[in-house]
Amino acid sequence: MKHELETERLALQQRLDDSKTQAERNRLGQFATPTRLALDIMQLAGHLLGRRTAIRFLDPAIGTGSFYSAVLTVFPPSRIRWARGFEIDPHYGRPAKALWAGRGLDIELADFTALTPPSDESGRADLIVCNPPYVRHHHLSRQEKVRLSRATTRACGVSLTGRSGLYCHFLGLCHAWLAEGGVALWLVPGEFMDMNYGTPLKHYLLDRVTLERIHRFDPFDAQFVDALVSSAVIAYRKALPMDGHAVRFTYGGTLAEPRLRRDVTIDMLTPKRKWSGLAAAGADGAAEPVTRLADLFRIRRGVATGANDLFILPVAKAEALGLPGEVLRPILPSPRLLNVDEVDSDSRGLPRIDRPHVLIDCSLPADEVRRCYPRLWAYLSGGAARGIRDRYLCRHRDPWYAQERRLPAPLLCTCMGRRKGDRPTFRFILNHSQAVAANGYLMLYPRPPLAQAIAGDRTRLRAVWQALASADAESLIGVGHVYGGGLHKVEPRELAAASAAAVLQVVPEAEPIRAMLFRG
Repeated sequence: MKHELETERLALQQRLDDSKTQAERNRLGQFATPTRLALDIMQLAGHLLGRRTAIRFLDPAIGTGSFYSAVLTVFPPSRIRWARGFEIDPHYGRPAKALWAGRGLDIELADFTALTPPSDESGRADLIVCNPPYVRHHHLSRQEKVRLSRATTRACGVSLTGRSGLYCHFLGLCHAWLAEGGVALWLVPGEFMDMNYGTPLKHYLLDRVTLERIHRFDPFDAQFVDALVSSAVIAYRKALPMDGHAVRFTYGGTLAEPRLRRDVTIDMLTPKRKWSGLAAAGADGAAEPVTRLADLFRIRRGVATGANDLFILPVAKAEALGLPGEVLRPILPSPRLLNVDEVDSDSRGLPRIDRPHVLIDCSLPADEVRRCYPRLWAYLSGGAARGIRDRYLCRHRDPWYAQERRLPAPLLCTCMGRRKGDRPTFRFILNHSQAVAANGYLMLYPRPPLAQAIAGDRTRLRAVWQALASADAESLIGVGHVYGGGLHKVEPRELAAASAAAVLQVVPEAEPIRAMLFRG
């Protein structure tokens, strides 16, 4: 009977999903929980609840009821005192009400975030399990953000930032719906563990409840085939944490059989620290590396032109257009077009690669460009006619075609990448040319004394490059963030936080004095 019910629910879910466009479901954050994952989560719920005789179940974003279906599989009916669910979208809510009518689940069509929580314990749930809507903050109006922030602060005492997605508010609001000692499990995007907006959420998990476990799925194994998001499961108990309590961090595999696991005591966890790599070996709460890449390099994003298709072009095309050499600077092509990791230079400073590119870099006033460089003016006028002058970056520059100032960097790192076999996720580039780079790269400028140690010594510079390129992949991946499907992205401040140990092995004299004093 239970199997037949789940088969019926899955067929209903498919029909309802198919009758909406992908864009509609993305905007509302509607991604159904797979049956196997719902069962794994409910099995963990059963473990955390122990022998509790009666269960009051709540799912504040019930959809078609995947978690309630899992409840019926894991728990005997005699243990379920009541079960409730809320659904804001009638498209899913009405058919779900009909499906579960007479089967112990009360579904209410309502916006959970606007409801008044129960005033006494009897109305609160012992078990809250939810896959909340993954609605990014961009899709929330300013008025909605203010309303949600106030309601969340009232419910759990934590103030979320304006960049928090709707799922963060769901988690905070449920504090007022969860009974003392009750258990909550959430299937959410894992990015909160590393992003700034997740800091208040981590405060809540450390200070207001007893965090039991966080499982992060391998980003290659996206839990939702139609959502580019890396998923995580959070499990906690509504009780203040005991001294010395350890949180289990797991990674990869399944919730029941993770590939990595590590217990970290809460005194070693801080809200500002990245949590995504804590299940990996060596991430058991030890102090952050004494020397970071930020101590050895000034790291800046590449040039943001606002219109690469206008301002960056192959050398051959620039020459054919008659653009003046005075306003052209060598620039590396997009990482996908750069098929080498060590870039040599020709006599003009151009990269010695297939199809070298240049950047139009001109800060002369429009009248002077029109008078002195008519071909350049004609080319830029064509871009203006296409509306490029009115794009955000361009309209905030004077003149609109001027570029950010960047010096060539001897070392670069790609901003985004996927791990494929033995290939590194992020590529480090050794640049001997005078080329700058666009914002698909991060540019690494050595600080003194590293700059002094490698000055004019191509062999030592290559050794530093090789040390960066061979650094443990997890140490670099752990400082960035990841999207579903295994797409990793690293920001300048994130790369800056990575360990510099590999570089110091080849250039030990570059270690900052403050770090040596700290160690001594």
